Amino acid sequence: MRVLGVDPGLTRCGIGVVEGVAGRPLTMIGVGVVRTRADDDLGHRLVAVERGIEQWLDEHRPDHVAVERVFSQHNVRTVMGTAQASAVAILCASRRGIPVALHTPSEVKAAVTGSGRADKAQVGAMVTRLLRLSAPPKPADAADALALAVCHIWRAPAQNRLQQAVALHTSRGPAGPRSPHTPHPSKGTTA
Repeated sequence: MRVLGVDPGLTRCGIGVVEGVAGRPLTMIGVGVVRTRADDDLGHRLVAVERGIEQWLDEHRPDHVAVERVFSQHNVRTVMGTAQASAVAILCASRRGIPVALHTPSEVKAAVTGSGRADKAQVGAMVTRLLRLSAPPKPADAADALALAVCHIWRAPAQNRLQQAVALHTSRGPAGPRSPHTPHPSKGTTA
């Protein structure tokens, strides 16, 4: 499985591509950051993020895209920029029919470090170790993007099984007890 991880942001949008399957060593395919200037017009910044993501999708052809789920912060401007960049990443992948998964920062930290409260340095150190890199990717947005991709590779099999179980349960309908006077669905009523 090849996953493009996106750590959304308007000034720095981290991008990382990881390939592998759960339980086996993973390989970093590429890592980088799409940058925009803070003093540029919002529309131009979003177009620049879109072009950057499209270039990574063209070059690396991922099977899945994992995007950090936007969470509430105290700084509304930061949340808005993050949400806008996140929407661009989701749109780019969806336009191509690539499945998109959203992971919270604590899910990513827990998957990569074992603790949902790990700091950026711990995430960077574990990404370096897991992907057998010589040094942590810089800036931290790039390391976070790789962590998102790793998280998705490790979580996807369990999530797929859960989705299949829910779909199976939903297709069978509610399984509550029947009244003795209610005929079985496969047996008609006798008059």
